[in-house]
Amino acid sequence: MRRAVLIAIPYVWLLALFLVPFFIVLKISLSDTALAIPPYTPTLDMSAGWAGIKKFLSELDFENYVWLTEDDLYWKAYLSSVKIALISTFFTLLVGYPIAYGMARAPQEWRPTLMMLVILPFWTSFLIRVYAWMGILSNEGYLNQILLWTGLISTPLTILNTSTAVYIGIVYTYLPFMILPIYSALERLDGSLIEAAEDLGCSRLQAFWLVTIPLSKPGIIAGCFLVMIPVIGEFVIPSLLGGSGTLMIGKVLWEEFFSNRDWPVASAVAIILLLILVVPIVLFQRNQQKQAESDG
Repeated sequence: MRRAVLIAIPYVWLLALFLVPFFIVLKISLSDTALAIPPYTPTLDMSAGWAGIKKFLSELDFENYVWLTEDDLYWKAYLSSVKIALISTFFTLLVGYPIAYGMARAPQEWRPTLMMLVILPFWTSFLIRVYAWMGILSNEGYLNQILLWTGLISTPLTILNTSTAVYIGIVYTYLPFMILPIYSALERLDGSLIEAAEDLGCSRLQAFWLVTIPLSKPGIIAGCFLVMIPVIGEFVIPSLLGGSGTLMIGKVLWEEFFSNRDWPVASAVAIILLLILVVPIVLFQRNQQKQAESDG
């Protein structure tokens, strides 16, 4: 009984917070827009019994998904979101790995302090931090003031409301999500393996590429997933730092829900976005499971 209860708790959690909302959104995505409350039809009338359920199911259709394939705005938004997420994840890894490596190689007494500095931004509101970058990157912001004062530039740089500002905001915001899993993997790394590689003739750089990088691969993969998955659906950063010229599916989703009041189309957009995020994770987990079985 205890084992059954322990197993049931995560499944109930998954059912209540993922599967039920998923099927509600899926149902709305198969509905039609209506000037009503709620703003879609059909709605399920349980008082009519089985006849009401049959009538409800017969009125559902896939027109919203067909509409997504006909309007190029949506697939361009998906492609743009994936591109921005991949590039941002690469730069986050490029910045985060050296930081995590330095933390793992720091003296033991300094590691808690360095860890606190990494997670310190989470003590401040996410929205305030994004607004702070608006003050830094604007034409009259601190970055341009410093560059003008040092004489590196003669006219202010236009960074805000560009893709560059979006990448800066994303890398800054999601950097801890990349650092922490890589640091966790590097901290457990046995230093004697590096010494053995160097004793066998490897240089420090060769030992780093042949030993450290492969052994930190689980942390790298985990960090990339922790960054890329939320970035694809990001809304706040592209809206505030990228302006109207930055096309991401999160902005399209928000506009469909709150500006156009087209809940069925917005739900269809959300379902496709969820599939884009879930399918690679499932494939990756199956691949990892097969590798673990082959290694065993």
